[in-house]
Order: sequence, then structure tokens, then C-alpha cells
Amino acid sequence: MSSRESTVHAPTASDAGTLRPALVLALLTLSCAGLAYALLATGLGRLLFPDQAQGSLIERDGRIVGSALVAQPFADARYFFPRPSAAAFDPMAMAGSNQARSNPELLQTIATARAEIAAREGIDVADVPADLATRSGSGIDPHISPDAARVQIARVAAARGLDPAQVRALVDTHTQAPTVGMLGAARVDVLALNLALDAADATRGAE
Repeated sequence: MSSRESTVHAPTASDAGTLRPALVLALLTLSCAGLAYALLATGLGRLLFPDQAQGSLIERDGRIVGSALVAQPFADARYFFPRPSAAAFDPMAMAGSNQARSNPELLQTIATARAEIAAREGIDVADVPADLATRSGSGIDPHISPDAARVQIARVAAARGLDPAQVRALVDTHTQAPTVGMLGAARVDVLALNLALDAADATRGAE
């Protein structure tokens, strides 16, 4: 046999001794990183942040009505409307329009939306807040700006037979300040505000 030819040796005790620690290390790594860490992180999340760990679900009368993190479509004039969604408010299809700001189709969509909102709320097109006419990057943004909520007060109050001042007070109550005072902008959770409106109607009806 030529010295250049490789020689195949049968596995020896030395090979087995090298393989065993490698397998043990692999199993330990998978157990710790793949299982133990996941269980620990999940357990700590549920312990320290129970609401967030469960999806920030909102419950009314023993029934889950939504999540504080996910927008819902509202079409009834008695409710505040969220931002439009390119994903049809589907959490499984989260997305924006993926259209450039210079895209003629996007510009036309925004112009049409602004005209419709102005007619619906009885305001000038120039007074339509930008977030009411544009879609968020996620497609399920649960918040609108305080300005976007204020332009809807008159419509909601008229549809519910409420004093606009009462509806304005609810908007102010549900306006969240920027996170730690400087991150993001002031915002209003649409679902929470609409649930508060329903609660106010229920209280008024019980009187």
C-alpha cells in the first residue's frame, strides 16, 4: 500500500472517550439554552409582568374584548375610529403599505382619506390630523394622537346624545403622556376610550 494512501482505523477506546464528553456537552447546552432558559424567561415574565406576558388582554364582564396592543376596526359613529390599516387589522398580517412617500397611489389614497375624514367629522381637510389619514408601519397601532381624538369628539357626542364636554373629559383621561416623559408622543388608546364610552352610557342608562 502506498504511503500516500490514507489508512482507515477502526474506532478505538480513545475515540469513544473523546465522543462521550462532546455528546454530554451538547445535551447540557441544549437543555440549558433551549429548555431551561425558555422556562425561566417565561416564568419570570409571567411573574413580573403578568398582563404583558398574556398579551395585554382587556376583559369586560368575564369576556376578552381585545388587547391594549392591537387596534380594532370601528365603523359605528358612536365610537372613535383608529388609524387605517394596510393589514386589515389582522395581527397575523402585520405590515404597512410598503409604498414610498412619493408613490402617486399612496398620495391619492391619503388625499381620499383626508377628504372622507373631513366630511365625516365636519372639519376642513387642512385640519385632518396626519395619523388619521395614514397607515402605521405595523398595521395594528392601537393609538391615535390627542388631536386625532379631539376632531372626533363632536361626532361621537352627537351619536351618543352626550355633552361634548363629557366626551372631551374622557379623551383627556385616556391620553397617555410620552413614555418616561420623553419617549414617543402623547397618545390615546382607542379601544380603552371606546370601552369607557360604553361604560359611561351604561351608567347613564342605569340612573
